[in-house]
Amino acid sequence: MTQQETILVLDFGAQYSQLIARRVREAQVYSQILPFNASLESIKSFHPRGIILSGGPASVVSEGSPRPDPGIFSLGIPVLGICYGLQVMTVMHDGRVERPRRREYGYAHLQDIADTPLLKGIKKGSLVWMSHGDAVADPGANFSVLAGTENCRYAVLADEQKQFYGVQFHPEVVHTEQGVRLLSNFVHDICRCGSTWTMESFIDLEVKRIREVVGDKQVLCGLSGGVDSSVTAALIHRAVGDQLVCVFVNNGLLRKGEDLLVQKVFRDSFNMRLEYMDAQQEFLSELEGVTDPETKRKIIGRVFIEVFETAARSVGSVDFLAQGTLYPDVIESVSATGGPSATIKSHHNVGGLPEDLRFTLLEPLRELFKDEVRELGRELGLPEEIVGRHPFPGPGLGVRCVGEVTKVRLDTLREADAIFIDEIRQAGLYEDVWQALVCLLPVKSVGVQGDERTYEEVCSLRAVTSEDAMTADWYRFPPELLQRVSSRIINEVEGVNRVLYDVTSKPPGTIEWE
Repeated sequence: MTQQETILVLDFGAQYSQLIARRVREAQVYSQILPFNASLESIKSFHPRGIILSGGPASVVSEGSPRPDPGIFSLGIPVLGICYGLQVMTVMHDGRVERPRRREYGYAHLQDIADTPLLKGIKKGSLVWMSHGDAVADPGANFSVLAGTENCRYAVLADEQKQFYGVQFHPEVVHTEQGVRLLSNFVHDICRCGSTWTMESFIDLEVKRIREVVGDKQVLCGLSGGVDSSVTAALIHRAVGDQLVCVFVNNGLLRKGEDLLVQKVFRDSFNMRLEYMDAQQEFLSELEGVTDPETKRKIIGRVFIEVFETAARSVGSVDFLAQGTLYPDVIESVSATGGPSATIKSHHNVGGLPEDLRFTLLEPLRELFKDEVRELGRELGLPEEIVGRHPFPGPGLGVRCVGEVTKVRLDTLREADAIFIDEIRQAGLYEDVWQALVCLLPVKSVGVQGDERTYEEVCSLRAVTSEDAMTADWYRFPPELLQRVSSRIINEVEGVNRVLYDVTSKPPGTIEWE
């Protein structure tokens, strides 16, 4: 992707680093995240038009706090520091940062806004989101003040001759009213980037790349019916046509009606080569008695590969295995930026593959966020019933069936999940929710049904809003909807007598339970 005009985001461990990159891409400029300690040679290899220094949890006044390579300030390109990024830029240019008596968290109002390209079109009194303990006490001789807030004199600083800019607030979050405008000003007016990052341009570049990489070889792609694998298949099919062999594995961990939908769309509508593999028994046998979530993920990943290899033998020589790995998958699973972020969990797409994998992985969506993948799917002609679906984990219902995975529990979970989604759709709220799911919990509950005592399973409903799955908040359904869902599940799904609603945000929780 280095052919694109690129803005680099150096990650200092902020929870919002991915959001910065997304905001830049929303301005139709390609962005790439690198660790804060990336070498100067690595940075230069991208030929960046500008660099953004992210926020971070460290204190810049602490010994050993993160610093970027000082050479970035000699590249002759604009640099924007956000929160910690502003502070680290300040101290690396003879300024001073200290911890004031009054820290600033939450909303503030921009005041005394200077006439400068960075703040073009931003109104006095505009709300910004502050989240910092340290603050700039002395910006140094070369930095001038472009704006302040009630409690922060140096809210926006700049050495405009060298095109170094810094903001103490977070322009990437929705709480900052005109933050998107500020970032757009930086990438377009200061870095002089054009609006070249579009899904049309991505398709052109990626189709060319896939053709060069694949040559005349065959590609095996596992379809689950989810957005990621579906878009992966459509993109590769656009590039190499019948060299793509799609394998739809019925692993017994799918949503209700998934098998029919996948075959209808890809075999009947797209005329793809589609192999159907009924491997339900293989997965259930391997998962028998297993309750540890990481072990389940590894098993599901391993069995997928075994099934793929069986399918590959039936279609001839196959060299490539396609996966719908996304950028957030990579970041969460292996801390791909190399920064201070900790591994949270392994994703099926990136954490469950054997070391002796005989295929070469082909991951054309690896640097895309979910909203970009949906847009890409629409550009490729996929129906809305596919691209508009809520995210679904690679291990499927295996990680929503908390505890042991059995056919009986999966069937119970499938029916409960279908009811929940049906009610959300009927209420016209499906588009408002990022992801909705039902988990079957490894506990039983005493209940009374038909004047008889019951001792049956408990399920938990979960629905969240999010922009990129890196952070999420629980969705506030009308109580009447939750009541209908609960009533339907208990009356229509045999084996469940209690329904809960999960009100945990991410962080501290994850979206999935396992």
